[in-house]
Amino acid sequence: MDQRLMYRDAFFIDGAWSAPTSADRFGVISPSSEQVVGEVPVATGGDIDTAVAAARAAFDDGPWPRLAPAERGEVLARAAKLLAERAGAIAAVTVDEIGCPVSNPASQTGLVAPVFDYYATLAASYPFERTVVAGARAGLVTNEPVGVVGAIVPWNAPVTLAAWKTAPALAAGCTVVIKPPPEAPLSTFVLAEALRDAGVPPGVVNVVPGGREVGEHLVTHPGVDKIAFTGSTAAGKRIMSLCGEQVKRVSLELGGKSACVLLDDADVATVVPTVVGIGLNRSGQVCAAQTRILVHRSRYAEALEAAGATAAAIPLGDPHDSATVIGPLVAERQRARVEGYIGDATRHGARVVTGGGRPGHLPHGWYVEATILGDVDNTMPVAREEIFGPVLCVIPFDDTDEAVRIANDSPYGLAGGVWSADPRRALAVARRLRAGAVNINADFPPFPLVPFGGFKQSGLGRELGQEGLASFLEPRSIGLPPALLTEAGA
Repeated sequence: MDQRLMYRDAFFIDGAWSAPTSADRFGVISPSSEQVVGEVPVATGGDIDTAVAAARAAFDDGPWPRLAPAERGEVLARAAKLLAERAGAIAAVTVDEIGCPVSNPASQTGLVAPVFDYYATLAASYPFERTVVAGARAGLVTNEPVGVVGAIVPWNAPVTLAAWKTAPALAAGCTVVIKPPPEAPLSTFVLAEALRDAGVPPGVVNVVPGGREVGEHLVTHPGVDKIAFTGSTAAGKRIMSLCGEQVKRVSLELGGKSACVLLDDADVATVVPTVVGIGLNRSGQVCAAQTRILVHRSRYAEALEAAGATAAAIPLGDPHDSATVIGPLVAERQRARVEGYIGDATRHGARVVTGGGRPGHLPHGWYVEATILGDVDNTMPVAREEIFGPVLCVIPFDDTDEAVRIANDSPYGLAGGVWSADPRRALAVARRLRAGAVNINADFPPFPLVPFGGFKQSGLGRELGQEGLASFLEPRSIGLPPALLTEAGA
């Protein structure tokens, strides 16, 4: 590991390394060893002020918003190539930051360079302007960049989720202040360096890691025009409230408690191991994880046995070991949270089929065994609240209508899945799920061309796709006199 990537003494502001306003340092603790493996300065509101001032000047007076969209796209295309070359460095840092297994680097880098590449192409083809004519009336409709964007990202996929916000914001002509979380403050600096080397002008992208107080300072800063946030629903509610006080633009990608529906004709022996593997990806620390597995009652016992056997066989251990599939949870508090939900579930009558405790062969690190819970009722907290850990609930249903009702009986609506021997039947059920992304008979990770986001308390707005670009644009209408119609191309 390049120690320069793990020990930083400055923030990235205005295209250069900027000394912090505080001499305090924050230690980055490895979730697997519980040892300090890196350091960053402790950010203050003054550091946010400096970053916002740089982004504000770059937007108000700099070249970036005034470039032709295709010119911005050329820079994003160069950034995509550099990020692909540096994917290994990003993934390596996240192994120590958040305990993401080295065996699964794509979970941290697979949707970074491709997202920049997609928005590089879209910037050149997107209809930023159009002329409309209605009888004697005519108008020029332009899509303008929203301004300075505060991008607040979580610890479970910091560079990926920073890319999902930064790439479309840059394609739109915005400038950005990224606030990575204190648990994973280091890997996003690699993104900033790649963008600088690709030719993004000073001040257009700034990176200042920090905690909740620094985040609130960014949210309420009068120099910020929009907040793009990924994180918990509780934090999202707070941010939405603060933005509402200023009528500030906001997009929110929040929590989930997604359901995977196995219809009565699904091949349980094949499907259950697949959906368990999907649900336990990154130790279940995924907002779109399908943690409720709904199974037809006639196949319930079979599915429960298959789920338990699958979870028990998944290798859990040191994330630096290429054989490891499930690593530690990000922090001691997160392990305590997960253990609390497991204990509460058993008190409410749920049964631990496998797992439920700490692995005895790992004396250090914040590990929880892959856990399958049976006899779960959808009214239990373990089935209604986001756990963010390796815990899956298996719930029976009697018919398709009940399966849809249980799946939709949630305050969340981020993702879902349907499995059936008949894909048309699965599609009919998928259309009934109140969720922003639904897979049929396969894992369906997001890809750049389709929007991602949730219904209900899973968020507001969408990332990726054309919708992701539109969220960083403000439509403007300009009335055209007849003399300008020919010039405007009407």
